[in-house]
Amino acid sequence: MTDDTEGGPEGSTTYPAHPGTTRTRAYWNTRHRDHDDLASGGHIGLDRAGNELFYALRLGALLSLIGDLTSPAAPLFVLDAGCGKGHFARALARCGHRVDAFDASPEAVERSRAANGGPRYAESRLDEWRSPWPYDVVLCVDVLFHVLDDAEWAAGLRNLASLVRLTGRLIVTDEDDDRPRPLGDYILHRPTAAYREELEPLGLRHTEFRPYAFRENRVGFHVFTRTR
Repeated sequence: MTDDTEGGPEGSTTYPAHPGTTRTRAYWNTRHRDHDDLASGGHIGLDRAGNELFYALRLGALLSLIGDLTSPAAPLFVLDAGCGKGHFARALARCGHRVDAFDASPEAVERSRAANGGPRYAESRLDEWRSPWPYDVVLCVDVLFHVLDDAEWAAGLRNLASLVRLTGRLIVTDEDDDRPRPLGDYILHRPTAAYREELEPLGLRHTEFRPYAFRENRVGFHVFTRTR
Protein backbone atom coordinates (compact mmCIF):
# COMPACT_ATOMS: atom_id res chain seq x y z
CA MET A 1 0.00 0.00 0.00
CA THR A 2 1.10 3.53 0.56
CA ASP A 3 0.66 6.52 2.77
CA ASP A 4 -2.69 8.26 2.44
CA THR A 5 -5.22 10.14 4.51
CA GLU A 6 -8.90 10.80 4.35
CA GLY A 7 -10.32 13.62 2.29
CA GLY A 8 -9.65 17.04 3.72
CA PRO A 9 -10.89 20.53 3.04
CA GLU A 10 -10.29 20.09 -0.69
CA GLY A 11 -12.57 17.05 -0.91
CA SER A 12 -13.03 13.46 0.16
CA THR A 13 -12.11 10.18 -1.44
CA THR A 14 -13.87 6.83 -1.81
CA TYR A 15 -11.71 3.72 -1.77
CA PRO A 16 -12.21 0.08 -2.74
CA ALA A 17 -12.23 -3.00 -0.53
CA HIS A 18 -9.58 -3.75 2.07
CA PRO A 19 -5.88 -4.39 1.19
CA GLY A 20 -4.97 -7.86 0.00
CA THR A 21 -7.77 -8.10 -2.54
CA THR A 22 -7.16 -8.08 -6.27
CA ARG A 23 -9.42 -5.05 -6.61
CA THR A 24 -7.42 -3.04 -4.08
CA ARG A 25 -4.06 -3.89 -5.59
CA ALA A 26 -5.36 -2.85 -9.00
CA TYR A 27 -6.62 0.42 -7.51
CA TRP A 28 -3.23 1.29 -5.99
CA ASN A 29 -1.37 0.32 -9.16
CA THR A 30 -3.62 2.62 -11.18
CA ARG A 31 -3.27 5.42 -8.66
CA HIS A 32 0.53 5.19 -8.61
CA ARG A 33 0.57 5.17 -12.40
CA ASP A 34 -1.86 8.06 -12.91
CA HIS A 35 -0.85 10.50 -10.13
CA ASP A 36 2.41 12.29 -9.48
CA ASP A 37 4.99 11.25 -6.91
CA LEU A 38 3.28 13.13 -4.06
CA ALA A 39 -0.44 12.85 -4.79
CA SER A 40 -0.26 9.12 -5.49
CA GLY A 41 0.86 8.40 -1.95
CA GLY A 42 -0.21 11.54 -0.17
CA HIS A 43 -3.53 13.35 -0.05
CA ILE A 44 -5.25 13.40 -3.43
CA GLY A 45 -7.56 16.14 -2.16
CA LEU A 46 -4.58 18.53 -1.98
CA ASP A 47 -2.78 20.35 -4.77
CA ARG A 48 0.97 19.95 -5.32
CA ALA A 49 1.89 22.73 -2.89
CA GLY A 50 -0.41 21.29 -0.21
CA ASN A 51 1.12 17.84 -0.57
CA GLU A 52 4.64 19.27 -0.42
CA LEU A 53 3.78 20.85 2.92
CA PHE A 54 2.06 17.67 4.13
CA TYR A 55 5.10 15.53 3.29
CA ALA A 56 7.52 18.07 4.80
CA LEU A 57 5.64 18.19 8.10
CA ARG A 58 5.51 14.40 8.39
CA LEU A 59 9.15 14.00 7.41
CA GLY A 60 10.21 16.61 9.95
CA ALA A 61 8.32 14.77 12.68
CA LEU A 62 9.84 11.45 11.61
CA LEU A 63 13.36 12.83 11.67
CA SER A 64 12.83 14.27 15.13
CA LEU A 65 11.64 10.85 16.31
CA ILE A 66 14.35 8.83 14.56
CA GLY A 67 17.23 11.28 14.29
CA ASP A 68 18.51 12.95 11.12
CA LEU A 69 22.12 11.75 11.35
CA THR A 70 23.80 8.47 12.25
CA SER A 71 27.37 7.33 12.54
CA PRO A 72 28.75 6.03 9.21
CA ALA A 73 30.26 3.20 11.23
CA ALA A 74 26.92 2.28 12.81
CA PRO A 75 23.93 3.60 10.82
CA LEU A 76 20.43 2.87 12.02
CA PHE A 77 18.72 0.03 10.17
CA VAL A 78 15.22 1.18 9.14
CA LEU A 79 12.28 -0.60 7.51
CA ASP A 80 9.64 1.45 5.65
CA ALA A 81 6.61 -0.85 5.45
CA GLY A 82 4.10 0.25 2.82
CA CYS A 83 6.55 2.70 1.29
CA GLY A 84 4.51 3.79 -1.75
CA LYS A 85 6.87 5.44 -4.23
CA GLY A 86 9.59 5.65 -1.59
CA HIS A 87 9.47 9.35 -0.62
CA PHE A 88 10.20 8.77 3.08
CA ALA A 89 12.55 5.85 2.41
CA ARG A 90 14.76 7.98 0.16
CA ALA A 91 14.75 10.89 2.61
CA LEU A 92 15.83 8.63 5.47
CA ALA A 93 18.56 7.10 3.31
CA ARG A 94 19.87 10.59 2.52
CA CYS A 95 20.19 11.15 6.26
CA GLY A 96 22.57 8.22 6.53
CA HIS A 97 20.20 5.45 7.56
CA ARG A 98 20.25 2.00 5.94
CA VAL A 99 16.74 1.51 4.61
CA ASP A 100 14.75 -1.49 3.46
CA ALA A 101 11.37 -0.62 1.96
CA PHE A 102 8.46 -2.62 0.57
CA ASP A 103 4.98 -2.10 -0.79
CA ALA A 104 2.20 -4.39 -1.96
CA SER A 105 1.78 -2.43 -5.20
CA PRO A 106 4.10 -3.61 -8.01
CA GLU A 107 3.69 -0.22 -9.71
CA ALA A 108 4.87 1.61 -6.58
CA VAL A 109 7.87 -0.69 -6.18
CA GLU A 110 8.84 -0.24 -9.83
CA ARG A 111 8.67 3.57 -9.51
CA SER A 112 10.66 3.44 -6.26
CA ARG A 113 13.42 1.36 -7.83
CA ALA A 114 13.57 3.72 -10.80
CA ALA A 115 14.09 6.65 -8.43
CA ASN A 116 16.75 4.67 -6.53
CA GLY A 117 18.16 6.97 -3.83
CA GLY A 118 19.69 4.29 -1.63
CA PRO A 119 16.94 2.07 -0.17
CA ARG A 120 16.48 -1.59 -1.10
CA TYR A 121 12.95 -2.11 -2.41
CA ALA A 122 10.76 -5.21 -2.57
CA GLU A 123 7.14 -6.18 -3.15
CA SER A 124 5.34 -7.57 -0.10
CA ARG A 125 2.29 -7.31 2.11
CA LEU A 126 2.58 -6.25 5.75
CA ASP A 127 2.13 -9.77 7.09
CA GLU A 128 4.51 -11.34 4.55
CA TRP A 129 7.78 -9.44 5.02
CA ARG A 130 10.63 -11.48 6.49
CA SER A 131 14.12 -10.35 7.41
CA PRO A 132 17.20 -12.28 8.64
CA TRP A 133 18.01 -9.36 10.96
CA PRO A 134 15.97 -7.07 13.26
CA TYR A 135 15.55 -3.35 12.62
CA ASP A 136 16.30 -0.36 14.83
CA VAL A 137 13.17 1.36 13.50
CA VAL A 138 10.14 -0.05 11.67
CA LEU A 139 7.88 2.57 10.05
CA CYS A 140 4.37 2.13 8.72
CA VAL A 141 3.09 5.53 7.63
CA ASP A 142 -0.61 5.94 6.78
CA VAL A 143 -1.15 2.32 5.84
CA LEU A 144 -2.77 0.42 8.71
CA PHE A 145 -5.98 2.45 8.85
CA HIS A 146 -6.65 1.36 5.25
CA VAL A 147 -6.80 -2.28 6.41
CA LEU A 148 -10.46 -2.86 7.23
CA ASP A 149 -10.25 -6.55 8.09
CA ASP A 150 -9.33 -6.88 11.77
CA ALA A 151 -7.53 -10.22 11.37
CA GLU A 152 -5.43 -8.89 8.48
CA TRP A 153 -4.68 -5.69 10.39
CA ALA A 154 -3.59 -7.62 13.48
CA ALA A 155 -1.45 -10.05 11.45
CA GLY A 156 0.34 -7.19 9.70
CA LEU A 157 0.89 -5.29 12.95
CA ARG A 158 2.23 -8.35 14.77
CA ASN A 159 4.59 -9.15 11.91
CA LEU A 160 5.99 -5.62 11.94
CA ALA A 161 6.45 -5.89 15.71
CA SER A 162 8.44 -9.10 15.29
CA LEU A 163 10.99 -7.20 13.18
CA VAL A 164 11.92 -4.66 15.89
CA ARG A 165 15.11 -5.28 17.88
CA LEU A 166 15.39 -4.86 21.64
CA THR A 167 15.15 -1.11 22.52
CA GLY A 168 14.12 -0.47 18.90
CA ARG A 169 10.96 1.35 17.87
CA LEU A 170 7.86 0.59 15.86
CA ILE A 171 6.31 3.81 14.51
CA VAL A 172 2.81 3.52 13.07
CA THR A 173 0.23 6.17 12.24
CA ASP A 174 -3.40 6.49 13.23
CA GLU A 175 -5.61 8.74 15.28
CA ASP A 176 -5.33 8.84 19.09
CA ASP A 177 -8.86 8.02 20.15
CA ASP A 178 -10.75 5.67 22.46
CA ARG A 179 -13.10 4.18 19.88
CA PRO A 180 -13.06 3.00 16.26
CA ARG A 181 -13.89 5.60 13.62
CA PRO A 182 -14.75 4.32 10.14
CA LEU A 183 -14.52 6.91 7.40
CA GLY A 184 -15.84 6.31 3.90
CA ASP A 185 -15.37 2.95 2.21
CA TYR A 186 -11.70 2.40 2.86
CA ILE A 187 -10.61 3.90 6.16
CA LEU A 188 -10.99 2.54 9.67
CA HIS A 189 -9.24 4.46 12.43
CA ARG A 190 -8.72 2.14 15.38
CA PRO A 191 -8.39 3.22 19.01
CA THR A 192 -4.97 3.42 20.60
CA ALA A 193 -6.04 0.68 23.00
CA ALA A 194 -6.39 -1.74 20.07
CA TYR A 195 -2.74 -1.16 19.12
CA ARG A 196 -1.63 -1.57 22.72
CA GLU A 197 -3.62 -4.77 23.08
CA GLU A 198 -1.78 -6.33 20.15
CA LEU A 199 1.70 -4.95 20.86
CA GLU A 200 2.17 -4.92 24.63
CA PRO A 201 2.07 -8.74 24.96
CA LEU A 202 4.86 -8.79 22.33
CA GLY A 203 7.09 -6.58 24.48
CA LEU A 204 6.42 -3.18 22.89
CA ARG A 205 5.37 -0.29 25.12
CA HIS A 206 3.52 2.78 23.86
CA THR A 207 5.91 5.65 24.55
CA GLU A 208 4.61 8.61 22.52
CA PHE A 209 1.89 9.98 20.27
CA ARG A 210 2.85 12.92 18.07
CA PRO A 211 0.02 14.40 15.96
CA TYR A 212 0.64 15.68 12.44
CA ALA A 213 -0.94 19.01 13.40
CA PHE A 214 -1.79 19.56 9.73
CA ARG A 215 -5.06 21.40 9.16
CA GLU A 216 -7.94 19.27 10.47
CA ASN A 217 -6.03 15.98 10.23
CA ARG A 218 -6.31 13.93 13.43
CA VAL A 219 -3.68 11.33 12.53
CA GLY A 220 -0.24 11.20 14.11
CA PHE A 221 2.74 8.98 14.94
CA HIS A 222 2.33 6.30 17.58
CA VAL A 223 5.73 5.21 18.89
CA PHE A 224 6.11 1.77 20.47
CA THR A 225 9.46 0.82 22.03
CA ARG A 226 10.58 -2.77 22.51
CA THR A 227 11.41 -3.33 26.17
CA ARG A 228 11.78 -7.09 26.12
